Amino acid sequence: MIDTSFELKELLSIRHSVKEYNKDTYLFQEGDTIEGIYLIRSGKVQIGKITPDGREVTLRVCGSNQLVGEVTLYTTISKYMLDAKVIEDAVCVKIKIDDLEEALSNNSKLAVAFIKWMGINHQKTQTKFRDLMLHGKKGALYSTLIRMTNTYGVQKDYGILIDLNLTNQELANFCGMAREVVNRLLSDLRKQNKISMIDGKIIIRDIDYLRNKNNCENCPIAFCKID
Repeated sequence: MIDTSFELKELLSIRHSVKEYNKDTYLFQEGDTIEGIYLIRSGKVQIGKITPDGREVTLRVCGSNQLVGEVTLYTTISKYMLDAKVIEDAVCVKIKIDDLEEALSNNSKLAVAFIKWMGINHQKTQTKFRDLMLHGKKGALYSTLIRMTNTYGVQKDYGILIDLNLTNQELANFCGMAREVVNRLLSDLRKQNKISMIDGKIIIRDIDYLRNKNNCENCPIAFCKID
């Protein structure tokens, strides 16, 4: 994420367009030609993919002042491999690839910040796939809940409130598994008093339990988020 005032100012100095997007529309979809990157000014955008068997897998949910896009700089025409779906009415700045390349060539500080953003996103994706592959279904859910507390968690006296409205199906999409499996695993956690629910939102009552069960490697918070 590029989030300092200098970097945002420099990014917005590049020629760009601003557009409003309604919920359930797309910034881009898998197979579209990559034309640029998007800076979210308001709203939320879900980054995901539909698997060959029709399952939806969610990789990230991005919000204000975050960059969205699969960037292939200084290369020939490429295609998006993921979908960027608007899940909350959004206003986005679009910067075309050609204009971005020119700006990065002429602004070393912005280039360094941009490389850092690309690296962090790569690490987030790598660590998520590691958790999904190595820790099974429980580990995938626990990892997702940990990442959500690091992104949308609000500390309360009774635990950490994940301040994000999610259906069990949407949570299952983050974990790459069926909704019925997530229902059962969440029920088990509630019976053990490790989590609870309030107004449709999840409260993590024992974050250390989730971390220990997942053999948490204490990755930097920047890598262990869902945004």
